[in-house]
Amino acid sequence: MSADLRCVIVAVDGSEESMDALRWAFQNLKLCSSGPDSTDGTFVVLHVQPPPSIAAGLSPAPIPFGGPSDLEVPAFTAAIESHQRRITAAILEHASRICSEYQVKVETKVVIGDPKEKICEVAENLHADLLVMGSRAFGPIKRMFLGSVSNYCTNHVECPVIIVKDKKKGSSSSA
Repeated sequence: MSADLRCVIVAVDGSEESMDALRWAFQNLKLCSSGPDSTDGTFVVLHVQPPPSIAAGLSPAPIPFGGPSDLEVPAFTAAIESHQRRITAAILEHASRICSEYQVKVETKVVIGDPKEKICEVAENLHADLLVMGSRAFGPIKRMFLGSVSNYCTNHVECPVIIVKDKKKGSSSSA
């Protein structure tokens, strides 16, 4: 697939599905080449870290009998943030190895927040021509409780979206 793609964002979350989407992008997409006075197209590998409160999956319980209910424990937050930085570094290292396999230079971007909202926000801010993402193919029950990041993005981002599905479960689709 080739077009005048100047900015292609590939969202990665560490799952094998997201790394398959990165491989798919390198195998199937051709970025525009520039003339002497313009710039080449760019692949942007995007990772969204959830905020520490979401990453913990909980907030420390309020102190019983009238204690402060919104007390933040700095050591708890710092430990979660440190752990998230290590996870992010591992995810970007995995993505970097894939980029090396295909001899593709990419820009990496890490943002903190709700993945579905931040992916759309970055796509808008970078004026992306295309968003590529994997699909974990949650069943209807999990999707109801967890939501589908790819579904949200297809309905809220301004650029076209390609969702790369697991080869065993189906082929890629676009929205």
